[in-house]
Amino acid sequence: MTDVKTSVTTTNLSVNVNKLALLRNSRGRDFPSLTHFAERFLELGVHGITVHPRPDERHVRFADLPVLAGIVRKFPGREFNVEGYPSDDFLQRVIDCQAQQCTLVPDAADQLTSDHGWNLHQHGQWLKARIARLKAHNIRVSLFLDPDPALIELAASTGADRIELYTESYAVAFGTSEQKRVTEQFRLTAQAAQAVGLGVNAGHDLSLHNLSAFLAINGILEVSIGHALMVECIEQGLDSVIRQYLQICAAP
Repeated sequence: MTDVKTSVTTTNLSVNVNKLALLRNSRGRDFPSLTHFAERFLELGVHGITVHPRPDERHVRFADLPVLAGIVRKFPGREFNVEGYPSDDFLQRVIDCQAQQCTLVPDAADQLTSDHGWNLHQHGQWLKARIARLKAHNIRVSLFLDPDPALIELAASTGADRIELYTESYAVAFGTSEQKRVTEQFRLTAQAAQAVGLGVNAGHDLSLHNLSAFLAINGILEVSIGHALMVECIEQGLDSVIRQYLQICAAP
């Protein structure tokens, strides 16, 4: 399976609703409602909804998955992306909710947030069976990776369809003397992935401030953005923020 585009004029925007779930859980009621906001994001034109349930369910809960998947299915052509560590239980939950995409992330059970990509020298063979299990149910699989072209052949050998570039280092370097060097590492990794038939997604600490420059890298199919987007919605209003993101993602 390959969905690689060598020239992308519109990058899909998937909104991660984890922070809304964290706010909801702090009061023990369904407020703010994930279903309400997921539907609102989709009505405004975003291309998908992303969640990353943790084992302790401190924000998105596993019970949220089928409900959110049902909301996304009401919008033809949109996608539900579930991120997480590929335990047997996690994989079954993703299969049960019929997500369109699953992004596999090497998080420890007690990890605060994702902070590294897969060590494919160590885990590549282990991932193969898990990826095959998801693909048997027509779920696209993406691997969370650091920007390193040397990892791409290993990523392709797992049977994954895409990689998701872990972009924190880009966000940290943005606006500094290191930006050009770091961005080039991402460009070379994306180029290497596309050359072997892997699609390229990206996410982590992308924002209205730094996204446009990142998308100068050719062929980014999707960005998943949550933390910064939610803060920006508080500052500027939800409709305005989503409109700005969609304009950036559609820019030639």
